[in-house]
Amino acid sequence: MRRTILYSTTCLILFLAGCGKEEQAPFDHPFIHIMNNNSSTETVNYMANSVRTYNIYLSSKPLTENLSVSFEVTPGNGLKEGVDYEMVTPGNSLVFLPGIWDMPVRIRWKASPDLDPKKDNTLTIELTGNSQNLTLGLPGPDQLQKKFVITKVK
Repeated sequence: MRRTILYSTTCLILFLAGCGKEEQAPFDHPFIHIMNNNSSTETVNYMANSVRTYNIYLSSKPLTENLSVSFEVTPGNGLKEGVDYEMVTPGNSLVFLPGIWDMPVRIRWKASPDLDPKKDNTLTIELTGNSQNLTLGLPGPDQLQKKFVITKVK
């Protein structure tokens, strides 16, 4: 009985002494990314007549200042603005106010019966900068979710 108590006490002391010894700080690397359904790509039917929303997300601790995020929209050689699509979101930047975690980029897709499937029918939304020097895309060398590519398909 005495041996069991001594053994239990020793184990408890070693357990308590070991707590916190190897603790690591929680991962806290703020970043901005763009995705839809956890993907960096999407297809749109060539006859679509709809407005679609593509969200840019902020992943960080709550901010105390506004965050301006800039982006660039680049069409492939098979798409023309005003014919195949229209930007509903004006300009090329969005402002995240404190407490806001996602902001929309809206695009109106137009029916394109003459779409040439041999051309580059992609529209790329790429994050290009921000006012607080946060990481663009997921942290890591691949910068995943820094770009979102929409392909108009027949």
